Amino acid sequence: MDGTGPTILFGYGGFQASFPPAYKPEMGKLWLENGGVFVQANIRGGGEFGPGWHQAALRENRQRAFDDFAAVARDLEQRRITSPRHLGIYGRSNGGVLTSVSITQHPELFNAAVIESPLIDMLRYQELPAGASWMGEYGDPRIPSDAEFIARYSAYQQLRPEVKYPRVYITTNTRDDRVHPGHARKFAARLGDLGHDHIYFEDTAGGHSNDADPVANARRWARHYVYLAQQLMD
Repeated sequence: MDGTGPTILFGYGGFQASFPPAYKPEMGKLWLENGGVFVQANIRGGGEFGPGWHQAALRENRQRAFDDFAAVARDLEQRRITSPRHLGIYGRSNGGVLTSVSITQHPELFNAAVIESPLIDMLRYQELPAGASWMGEYGDPRIPSDAEFIARYSAYQQLRPEVKYPRVYITTNTRDDRVHPGHARKFAARLGDLGHDHIYFEDTAGGHSNDADPVANARRWARHYVYLAQQLMD
């Protein structure tokens, strides 16, 4: 409790999906046994506390999910569990919205982010496969009033050349048929164009879940934890 604990903060906050505490064998072996800390944030937009918890962060209220996540990060710092130097975040799919927005809105809070299979360009997400089915969650960017509140947080549009961002790790899958890899590709390209250091990895086999092949999945988690250890552990 001296602020030096290398910490992974996980969040999702969407689609009424609940993430109760669960045993994660790869985390136990590759992170916790090496002195790492893991925190699971049950933020609005998820389903951990019932339908109202989900509905509180729909559409124009999406910012509440991001604010909740940032509040957890600040609490970890205030309680001396960790500090921005040692705090990283991880999110996948809708969690990629969360992590990409978090580093653009609060880059001072984090030193690492694993952004996996993410939605990022929220002003065009409905144009890509499966995207149109999520408009009840995020809103319809084709409607000007919806585009206005989406544009305020969409990480692809919010990147700035003068801001110091953590060195993020963006990863996707060529065969992802749920969240198009174009989101991750465009975000990495824009980071590079703006002069920001980042890591990009695109697997060519698998899909959105990445876990049908246990060997490939083990390699995937190994990449995550090597990056997080390099960024967060002294």
